[in-house]
Amino acid sequence: METAEIARRFLSFFEKNGHTVAPSANLVADDPTLLFVAAGMVPFKPYFLGQRTAPYDRAASVQKCIRTIDIEEVGKTSRHATFFQMLGNFSFGDYFKEKAIPLAWELLTSPVEEGGYGVDPERLWVTVYLDDDEAATVWRDKVGVPAERIQRFGAEENYWSMGVPGPCGPCSEIFYDRGPEYGAEGGPAADEDRYVEVWNLVFMQYERGEGGAKQDFPILGDLPRKNIDTGMGLERLATLLQGVDNIYETDTLGRILRDASERTGVAYGDDERSDVMLRVVADHVRSATMLVSDGVRPGNEKAGYVLRRILRRSIRNLRLLSGTDTPYMHGLTETAIEAMQGIYPELRTDADRIHEVIETEETNFSDTLRSGTALFSRAAERTRSSGADRISGADAFQLHDTYGFPIDLTLEMAAEQGMGVDEDTFRTLMAEQRETAKRDAKAKKLGNADVSVYGRLLESAGATDFLGYTDHGTESRVLGLVVGGESVGAASAGDRVELVLDRTPFYAESGGQLADKGSVSAPGRGTVDVEDVQKPVPGLFVHRGTVREGTVALDDRIEAVIDSDRRASVSRSHSATHLIHSALRNALGPSAGQAGSENQPGRLRFDFTASKPLGTSELAEIEDEVNTVLSGDIQVRDFTTSMDEALSMGALAMFGEKYGDRVRVVEMSDYSRELCGGTHVGATGQLGVVKLLGESSVGSGVRRVEAAVGIDAFRRLSRESLLVGQLSEQLKTPREELPERVDSLVTRLRTAEKEIEKLRADQVLQAAGELAANARRHGSALMAAHQAPDGTTADDLRRLAADVRQRLGDDGPVVVAVTAVPQDRPVVVVAVNKKAQDSGLKAGDLVGLAARALGGGGGGKPDMAQGGGTDASAVGSALEAVEQRVAQPS
Repeated sequence: METAEIARRFLSFFEKNGHTVAPSANLVADDPTLLFVAAGMVPFKPYFLGQRTAPYDRAASVQKCIRTIDIEEVGKTSRHATFFQMLGNFSFGDYFKEKAIPLAWELLTSPVEEGGYGVDPERLWVTVYLDDDEAATVWRDKVGVPAERIQRFGAEENYWSMGVPGPCGPCSEIFYDRGPEYGAEGGPAADEDRYVEVWNLVFMQYERGEGGAKQDFPILGDLPRKNIDTGMGLERLATLLQGVDNIYETDTLGRILRDASERTGVAYGDDERSDVMLRVVADHVRSATMLVSDGVRPGNEKAGYVLRRILRRSIRNLRLLSGTDTPYMHGLTETAIEAMQGIYPELRTDADRIHEVIETEETNFSDTLRSGTALFSRAAERTRSSGADRISGADAFQLHDTYGFPIDLTLEMAAEQGMGVDEDTFRTLMAEQRETAKRDAKAKKLGNADVSVYGRLLESAGATDFLGYTDHGTESRVLGLVVGGESVGAASAGDRVELVLDRTPFYAESGGQLADKGSVSAPGRGTVDVEDVQKPVPGLFVHRGTVREGTVALDDRIEAVIDSDRRASVSRSHSATHLIHSALRNALGPSAGQAGSENQPGRLRFDFTASKPLGTSELAEIEDEVNTVLSGDIQVRDFTTSMDEALSMGALAMFGEKYGDRVRVVEMSDYSRELCGGTHVGATGQLGVVKLLGESSVGSGVRRVEAAVGIDAFRRLSRESLLVGQLSEQLKTPREELPERVDSLVTRLRTAEKEIEKLRADQVLQAAGELAANARRHGSALMAAHQAPDGTTADDLRRLAADVRQRLGDDGPVVVAVTAVPQDRPVVVVAVNKKAQDSGLKAGDLVGLAARALGGGGGGKPDMAQGGGTDASAVGSALEAVEQRVAQPS
C-alpha cells in the first residue's frame, strides 16, 4: 500500500466517523516557542490549552513535521528522519477513551477491501499507564485484546504533558510484532526492536502544576473537558504495510535513495559508509523540498539556517559519493516532488520555485566548497604541524563567517581526518557575532538607539497615550530625545532624532498597518518631520525623523500632526483588507484564515491559508462581492470588550497573535467582525473601489492576494482600459474577443518554436554521419571531436554523442567529445564505448578535463558524462584536453 493511499485511508476513515479533516499546518510553527512543527498536535495546541475555542469538536490530520534535535543520527540508523508525517485524530471535549481506542483498532485491523489497513490483530500488543484501569478495560472487554497482550508502563513511557503546567494524562500505545527473527518474545517490555510502536493515544484528562517535564509534578485536578490527541507515524506505518525493514525502503524515501544511488553510481547495500551518505541525501533532499515548498529560503538564522544546513550536507555527500562536482540536486528534487505529490499536490504547482531555490543554493555552495575546502586543508595542516588534534575555534568560525560552512560540516571534515574541533571557542565567537547582529538590526530600525534607553523612559514616564483613533493632531510634551543612540537634551536642524511624547496621534507600525507620517512642531522653536513610528518596547511610541528647522528640546510643548491624507489612504486599505478576508472566507470556507497582511497608502496585500490557487473566476467573484458590499456604505464601528465576549460574537482573531483581556473589535455590520488595533474608514463607501491585482503562493498552504484601493484602484483600472484599447486597435479585434485572439497567437508562437527546435535538433543529428566519417585515431582509440552550433542544447549534444559512438562501432576503443554554448555557458559531453573503458578511458574523467578547461566541472557515468563551465571562448581548448589524454598510452 503506497504512502499516499495510507494517508488517504486515514483521513477518509475519520471523516466517515464525524471528524473534520484539517489541512496540514505550515512546517514553520506559529508558536513562538517552537521553530518547526515537530508533532501532529502542535497546530491544535491553542485548543488544548484553552487559548482558543476549537471550530470543531473532532478533527483528523496528516501533519508535516520537522525534527532536527537528532539530525546527526540521520543516516546512521534506519529510523531517524528530519522530515516525517504524523497521522492524528483529535477530540476537543467530545469523546474519550471508550471511543478513541475502538476507532484506532478498527482502522488498523479492518480488511483492506473495507477501507482499513488489514493488520493481523494477533500481531498487535498494547501498553497502558500503570494505574489506567479504564483504558485497560476498554482494550480487554470492548476491543477484545487478550489480557496477556496488554502491558503496563510507568510515566516515562506512558504519561504525557507539555513539560509545563497545563493539560496532561496517561497514554496508550499500540505495538506491532515483527516476528521472532527480530528479537525475543514477550511484548514491548521484552524487546522494542521486535515490537514496534505504531500508534500513541494520549488521554488528556488532568491539569498538572509546576515540576519536572515527564514526572514529579502535582496533579491539580480534572480538566473541565477531556481531550484526545493521537499520533501515528506515517513513514513507520508504511514500513510495516509495505513489508520492508525500514523507512528508507518505503515508496517515498526509497525512490529518492535509489535515484541518488543511480546518479552517483554507488550501489546501496555494499558499504556502510556510502549507505549512510545515501540515506542522508534521501532524507535531506525530501526535507529541503518540503521546507522550500512551505516558504523557507536558505539563510543564516532560524528555519533558513536549518534548510541551508541540510542542503549543504546533501550536496557534500553527493560529491563524496560520486567523486565529482556534478550538480545533482535538480534531478533529485524532481524525484522528491514526484514521490510526495500524491499527498501534497501543491508541490507540482510550486515545482519551479522549489527548483530555483535549491539549485541556487547548490550553485552558491559549489563556490563555497572550493574556497572553504582549501582553507580547511590549510587549517588542518597547521593543526597537525603544531602537534594538536583539534581545529581551532577561530578557524572554524572563519570557515563559517567567510565561507558559510555550517559547524557540522567542519566537524564532519575534521572527523574524516581523525581530528576534532574546538567547539566551545567557536560557539563563543558565534554568540558574540549574533549579539552584534542583534544590535545592528535594532539600530537600523530604531535609528541606532540602545533599546534600554526606551526601557528607562517607559519606566519613568509610563506608556504613551495614543489618541489617533479620534484625533489627527494634538498638543503634547517631549519626554525623551535620542540622537545617535544616546539620550540628549536637545536636537538641532539636520539631526536624525527619535522622540518620545506623552501622547500622540501617530499610529505606530503594527498589525500589518504602516506607521503614520507627519510633523512635530515646537512653536517658535523648531519642527521635526516624522517619517516612521515604532514601539521598541510595548506601550512606548518612538517617533523617528529629521529636525527640519530650529531646535527641539526635552519638556517642549509641541503640536503633533499626522499626514491626514496618507492616514485616510492607509485606513482605506486596512478596511479593504477586512472586506477581502470576509469575502475569501465566504468563497473558501472558514479555513481561509489570515496569515499576514500589509496595509500601505492605496495598496494592500493579504496572506491567507488555502490548499490550492484561486481561479480567475473565483477572484472575479470575490472582487465583485467586496465592491458590492462597500457600495452599500456600511458603517464601520469599533468598540472594546472582553476577549470572551468578542469571540462569542464571532469576532475573528489572528492565529498566533497575542491578545490581552480587553480587545478592540472592528465590525462592518454582520459582514465582517475582527479583533484589530488598526485605523479604519467611517463607512465602507469611503473606499471608492477595490481592484484585486493578482494572487500567488507564498508557501505551502498559504496564498497571497494584492489589491489597489480608492484612487489608486481607479488609476489602475484606467491604465488597464487604455492598454486593452491599444491591444484591441493593434490586433484589429473587439475588446471582448481579445482573450481568444491572444490565446490563438500564443498557441501559434509555441507551435512555431517547437518546429524550430525540431529542425535545429535534426540539423545537429545530421552532422553525426560526417562526424563519424572524420574520426581520427589518437593512440589506440578512434576519436571524434566536434563543436556544435551555439544554442545546441545539452540534450541534443548527448543524443549526438550517442549516435556517433554507435556509428563508430565496437572494433576498438571509441571516444566522442562534443561541445556547444547553449546559453552563454559552454557544455561538453563525452561518450565512450566499452573497449575504451576497459583501456582506462572513462567518460567522467575525460569530461572533467574538458570542464576544467572551461572553468567549471562535471562528471557522470563511465560510458557518458557531461560538464560545463563559464568560459565560452575555451571550447577548443576543452576538446584538445580530451584529445591529449586519449593520445596518451594506457
